[in-house]
Amino acid sequence: MLRWLIGGGREPQGSAEKSSVQTIGEEQIQNPYTELLVLKGHQDIVRFLVQIDDCRFASAGDDGIVFLWNAQTGEKLYELHGHTHKITAIAPFSSSDVTEEKTDFIITASADRTVIVWDCASGRQVQKVSCFHSTVKCLTVLQRLNVWLSGGSDLCVWNQNLDLLCKTSHLTDAGISALVELPKNCVAAAVGKELIIFRLSASNNGSEVWNILEVKRLVDHQDNISSLISVNDLTFVTGSYIGELIVWDALDWTKQASECNFWDSSVHPDVQTEIKLSQSPHESSVQHLTSDDECVFAAVGKGIYVYNLQMKRVIACQRTAHDSSVLHIEKLPNRQLISCSEDGSVRIWELREKQQLPAEPVPTGFFNMWGFGRANKQANQAAKKMQENTPVYFLDLVGDLIGHSSAVQMFLYFGELGLATCSADHLIILWKDGERESSLRSLTLFQKLAQNGDLQLKL
Repeated sequence: MLRWLIGGGREPQGSAEKSSVQTIGEEQIQNPYTELLVLKGHQDIVRFLVQIDDCRFASAGDDGIVFLWNAQTGEKLYELHGHTHKITAIAPFSSSDVTEEKTDFIITASADRTVIVWDCASGRQVQKVSCFHSTVKCLTVLQRLNVWLSGGSDLCVWNQNLDLLCKTSHLTDAGISALVELPKNCVAAAVGKELIIFRLSASNNGSEVWNILEVKRLVDHQDNISSLISVNDLTFVTGSYIGELIVWDALDWTKQASECNFWDSSVHPDVQTEIKLSQSPHESSVQHLTSDDECVFAAVGKGIYVYNLQMKRVIACQRTAHDSSVLHIEKLPNRQLISCSEDGSVRIWELREKQQLPAEPVPTGFFNMWGFGRANKQANQAAKKMQENTPVYFLDLVGDLIGHSSAVQMFLYFGELGLATCSADHLIILWKDGERESSLRSLTLFQKLAQNGDLQLKL
């Protein structure tokens, strides 16, 4: 484990390589992360980080190894071996016994077609299942029902002892790519271009007999679904590889709002070329979605977009937030966002209100935003009047964290303990608040001096 003090700032690009990405100087007064800890152990790409509690997290990736870490000190707590191929999914969950003592576990799935449950307190392997016919690509814990789901070529329902309760028939060779819990004991599964809604039901006679029933298929996407999130009990959102986004009602599974791939001139020949987001579908892929109570935050190609659920429109965007595709985005408790990218950078943004000036308008094509098709003239006039009377926001770059040498896959935010990032460079970095760390070191030093003084007085 290495500790570095950093000044921040992005290394300048070569004169022959120009970028439209916003830059920030060395003086990043709103960026608290001026120290970092480099955590080594993985031997291949680190793709997953999951939070276990307020000060512990797990990492996993293509080497098939799971590590448990202390987020405060960077100490390696356990190194878990059990898989023979890369990790494809990971999920934390907790269980309480009759004494109501909480025990933390993590579940991992691998390309070796096994799933393992690990005890986070001891690092031991609790249970292993090897009965899968294909790789499990996603895991979801339904804490309320005390079961968890695995998605591959079929959907399986398990209890916490890894007893198979029920499963669907073979769905597709491509497999389920994402799962999300919905109200009324339902789940939504992304299977290629389709969303399949399943309902879980348990037997009323007290036995652990469960059924899983397919209740609806939603076929609105034109390309494979790349991201699926639950916003709240009323709404969930999907995104696809060609830039489609759909807002769904979580109770009746109807489409509430949508945006088609306006970047594609063959679909919308009337769209002017200058407002196209990109020239290739890859650059318009919805890589990641997250949300809070008010907004959905979308990582689309190299950009990030902020969509207000109540206004039903994008309120801010950065079309080129990074030099390469944005892989992960999260909203912090304050008005800040963090994004990470294939370019190896981690960037901090602040959502700010601005005067309605023609600085960087929200694009009128892609994310125009999410109405119900072509609006009539009266609706357009109403929407224009609403936009004139509503605030305009922008995303201001306030921090640029340069430490990884390859694509940053994702990150975890630990509040005052800092930020954990993982990368294709096999490393995990803990980014620390320099002022806080300095204060803690000073406090520790003063305590030691006081203890030594008391000891000398006693002598």
